[in-house]
Amino acid sequence: MSVERVNPPELAAPKGFTHAVVASGTHVYLAGQTGMDASGAIVGGGIVVQFRQALSNLLAALAAAGGTPDRLAQLRVYIVDVEAYRAASREIGAVWRELAGSDYPAMAGIGVARLWDAEALVEVEGVAVLDG
Repeated sequence: MSVERVNPPELAAPKGFTHAVVASGTHVYLAGQTGMDASGAIVGGGIVVQFRQALSNLLAALAAAGGTPDRLAQLRVYIVDVEAYRAASREIGAVWRELAGSDYPAMAGIGVARLWDAEALVEVEGVAVLDG
């Protein structure tokens, strides 16, 4: 199994993501996770708190599948309020580093009108690569 992060010099330096990830091994497809706690309620406290819960949920699913955060190859972040997310990007980055480390997968941030649960502000989904 291998995960190689590729950031070509002809592209702008990435901040909070990797331009490309080359991976081999068993792929784990991680369902979208929101800021939903174990009781099924969306946590309050704003986008950073919800991002922390959503990422924690995704990493819990990954751990249950036998993976660790450094095995994440791709992540999509669905965002209801892109401006609020951008304004909190430093705090969100700190949450990422605390929970997932300093390596970033290939990522996309996608603005959406709303998520399944109307109270949800952010949702994350991804793909990880484990030993084959």
